[in-house]
Amino acid sequence: MLDQYREAVLVDFEFSQPDGETVQRIDCVVVHHLKAGTTTRLWANQLGPAPPYSTGPDTLFVAFNIVAEMSCHRALGWPMPARVLDLYAEYLAHRNMFREEGVKTARASLIEALTHFGLDTIGADEKKAMIARIIAGPPYTPQEQADILDYCQSDVDALRRLLPAMLPYLEHRPALFRGRYMCAVAGMVGIGIPIDTASLARLRQHWCAVQDRLIAEDNVAGVYEGRSFSGARFANFLVENDIPWPCYADGSLDLRKETFRDMANVPGAAVVAPLCRLRNSLSGLRLGINISVGSDGRNRASLWPFRSVTGRNQPSSKSFIFGCARWLRGLIKPPPGQAIAYIDWKQQEFGIAAALSGDAAMQEAYKSGDPYLAFAKQAGAIPPDGTKDSHPEIRDLYKQCVLAIQYGQKYKSLAVRITRPGLIDPERVAKDLLATHRRIYSKFWEWNDHFIETVTWNGTARTVFGWPARYIEGANLRSVANYPMQGNGASMMQVAACLVVERGIQVCAPVHDAFLICAPLERIDADVAAMQAAMAEASRAILDGFGLGTDTNVVRHPDRYMDSRNGSRAMWDRVWRMVKEEERKAA
Repeated sequence: MLDQYREAVLVDFEFSQPDGETVQRIDCVVVHHLKAGTTTRLWANQLGPAPPYSTGPDTLFVAFNIVAEMSCHRALGWPMPARVLDLYAEYLAHRNMFREEGVKTARASLIEALTHFGLDTIGADEKKAMIARIIAGPPYTPQEQADILDYCQSDVDALRRLLPAMLPYLEHRPALFRGRYMCAVAGMVGIGIPIDTASLARLRQHWCAVQDRLIAEDNVAGVYEGRSFSGARFANFLVENDIPWPCYADGSLDLRKETFRDMANVPGAAVVAPLCRLRNSLSGLRLGINISVGSDGRNRASLWPFRSVTGRNQPSSKSFIFGCARWLRGLIKPPPGQAIAYIDWKQQEFGIAAALSGDAAMQEAYKSGDPYLAFAKQAGAIPPDGTKDSHPEIRDLYKQCVLAIQYGQKYKSLAVRITRPGLIDPERVAKDLLATHRRIYSKFWEWNDHFIETVTWNGTARTVFGWPARYIEGANLRSVANYPMQGNGASMMQVAACLVVERGIQVCAPVHDAFLICAPLERIDADVAAMQAAMAEASRAILDGFGLGTDTNVVRHPDRYMDSRNGSRAMWDRVWRMVKEEERKAA
């Protein structure tokens, strides 16, 4: 791999970047020219308008978690390197595997990577002490400057040890693609998400009172003890009211926020819906008031690229506005003279499944613009001239079936999702729906079953762009089954991010299968069109020419962004009525 380059540079910066901010201060940089065998150490006052190394295609730029280095490049006005190798992304790729249900991926640090390959590391305590001193900032004594440069060089020296150990496992083109995406991540984080900071401050001031009022009004099941949710009380409530609820294989209740969010919209769980919304609202409110917002009013959080098994980002829900309850996204507001646009792929996972499997019926359903309605028509449940307005309940049954399959759910979980008054024997209906899906989309199922069998036999799954996942005995087969859709969906996002960041679009954040962008009012329509074109291009690149459509929601100042799903507007209005009442009390 290194033979293809005139030089390889190993780079590390020391800098300060408080939560929510862009890079505020750069202290130093250390660079090792691998082939020349020379090391350059430069303090901040020695940094010029151009980097002390080539950024052209004949030089390979190597670092660990390159988002940091590229953020420093952006702060200094330096160009992005043309060829990037990020050993953080490659270490995650090397260690990536399907895990047992509930087992999370460990964070990947430079120390962990060195330890994995049996290489010497700097002590964790020593590292923490140096980081604390750098965060404290200047003035530095001459000895402290020397110590910081030594510390910075210790990371570069660690890269010199780690690179040859990892070289046998690196695939050149996929590695360069991942490095390119990490540069795009630095660009997106640098832009950040515009936040209505005045409203956030008011919400923070009254959040305890709002929390107490929400519990007092919605705690009909009596499952809250003060402000704490009681799993035991909730379990008793479900039993007493004969309410079905998703469970894990060991029979324990699935209490994830995603499950409460889904159950709040299940027709058959109407009794528990207010409680589901309450728990998500309280969780979102607690997290939302702690989001990281910089002095420029932008929310910035680490996206943790490639942290999921499928290669998707895993940003912290504590600091990222899109990790909070959906109603709190009303805090997103374009600045004066600006507009934002939320652009997402239409039914991305369904489209990916249709394209990669080559299932003509599924492709036809996707191209119809409403795959759920098309599925019901293909099954004969809705006449050819039917619409979602004329047959809403039947369409919803088939929609829930498609979503359950995408989540890897079986008939019991689907039965919970479709339970509603008047529906006799939901489990039988769920079995029939799943059987119908297998019958109509038989080529998809043949392809997906073959994929699972191949992965379990040879022990490795790969996306079109080369993101790998190893299979080990006992791993969650639902994750394996959904890997082609989720993994290639992640690659599609990464391709689109590279294209639009490099083309100068102000991308505020990637959000699973969508992007939030920002632009001046006079340019927003053109940037939306450019964003949609790039997303279509990315889908064709991943799906061998099969293009996916996009939906767009444009918000112009002084309006605010508002998620349209799950009663977000109603909850936003409700909370703000409470905030205003608390403010009147305090006046």
